[in-house]
Amino acid sequence: MSTAPSRVTLHLGHLPKKTDIKAPWPRTPTRVDPNNPPWPAYRGYHEYSFAHATMQSRLPTILGKGIDDTIRTLNDQAEEEQVVDLSQCIERMGELMTDLSGNAKLRPIIDDGEADVALWNKEIAKYFQGKDFMNAPWLFAEAYKYRRLHECFSISKFWKDYDVFYRQKCDTFSRSADAVFELSMRFAEPFKIAEGLSPEEKLEAERLMFLELTQVCLWGNSTDLSLLINMTEEQIKALQSTGGDHLAATEKNILGNDLGRLWDTVKELREKTGGRIDFVLDNAGFELYCDMVYADFLLQSGLAKQVRFHGKRYPWFVSDVTKKDWNWLLNSMVYGQLFPKASEEEMESLRRLGTRWKQYEKEGKWVYEQHPFWCTGYTYWDLHSEAPDLFLHLSRSDLVLFKGDLNHRKLTYDCAAPASTPFDVAIGPMASASGAPRVASLRTIKSDVVVGLGPEGDEVAEKLDQTEPGWKISGKYAVVLLSDGRPGEKVRFA
Repeated sequence: MSTAPSRVTLHLGHLPKKTDIKAPWPRTPTRVDPNNPPWPAYRGYHEYSFAHATMQSRLPTILGKGIDDTIRTLNDQAEEEQVVDLSQCIERMGELMTDLSGNAKLRPIIDDGEADVALWNKEIAKYFQGKDFMNAPWLFAEAYKYRRLHECFSISKFWKDYDVFYRQKCDTFSRSADAVFELSMRFAEPFKIAEGLSPEEKLEAERLMFLELTQVCLWGNSTDLSLLINMTEEQIKALQSTGGDHLAATEKNILGNDLGRLWDTVKELREKTGGRIDFVLDNAGFELYCDMVYADFLLQSGLAKQVRFHGKRYPWFVSDVTKKDWNWLLNSMVYGQLFPKASEEEMESLRRLGTRWKQYEKEGKWVYEQHPFWCTGYTYWDLHSEAPDLFLHLSRSDLVLFKGDLNHRKLTYDCAAPASTPFDVAIGPMASASGAPRVASLRTIKSDVVVGLGPEGDEVAEKLDQTEPGWKISGKYAVVLLSDGRPGEKVRFA
């Protein structure tokens, strides 16, 4: 008697062939939420992505360096209450390291009195119940790690405002002498266009200066502490070269290039008596210095009458700007002794620049702000719904400049959109909502998401994937992208 086979195999040779069915991307707006972006999310378990390297290696390394720095601070303390309090902070950092390394589930944020707690816990409850560090979208999981790091200190008695990476942020400026003085020696005095030029020649001189300074502002973003944890001083200098020849060469590396449209936009602003430009800041130190040089030019040239800078309420993603970083930079320029090898002329140029910038603050021409929304896990697709007051505020700006990689990831939902996706499509409501401001993204490419490369963008990205496999994380390439938004329309909320 024959026994039945343990497994039945059917031959389907007479059935129709399988077809290659593509998923319907992007998702329709009603199907988009923080766990389901418009295109597939990058997640830590995707071994082919930078998300995997970040969640598995970079974040534990960064947190380890933060623990080491905090232990050095602990060893400098003398008062018992403060020593015990900081020891408990270090214990909480150890617990976070255990959760991160062990891929723990994402728990709610402890109520530490911060204005963002409700936003965080609402998002975790609605979209991330049962999710862990590796299967939640990378952007949310990474932001959650930095919020948990802040919590390690914010529930303490004496160390609520402690910045684990403060020394490193200061170092990016003090170690950048060549690039710092390259700019200060040129802009210490208010700039003047050469006399005897026709109106057309003056405009062309301004246009060229605008394009060069926009690039300085763009490539200043190469100094990202979370990515440059182990770089040498020489390598940092190479990244920060701001000479004209270097900038001409690097423009070829701007893959999505709206510099021309950006100039037309700010020129038009001035013709309408000038206006307000907002910077959503990225890194402290040298990059913030470059942003300030750029903002100084925008004021002096009349391209803007007021510049508003948006920073973070507490330490965020290692090197993001806080009010303390802002004050430190201005005061170091005017009073500091950071550059012992600098000449007196160089130091005087830095003092003059810092003094002028402090005056802008006193006169209200420069304004520093820090809305709680910037330190949440939400992307900027949700800014309109989750922070309507901030959206309304930004809608009154004539141009909002988003600096750096993290802001670009939040604008675009940090998902696998094709490289040919138009920027205004990729940023969703920040372009399409009624009253949305003009938005520009100045970003050196340091992570997986790439959009706005034009109709041939997919082919460009595919070719780079083959010829330069690490091109998306090298910082060698950049984008300057502009969305016209819907300015002037009445802002409406559902």
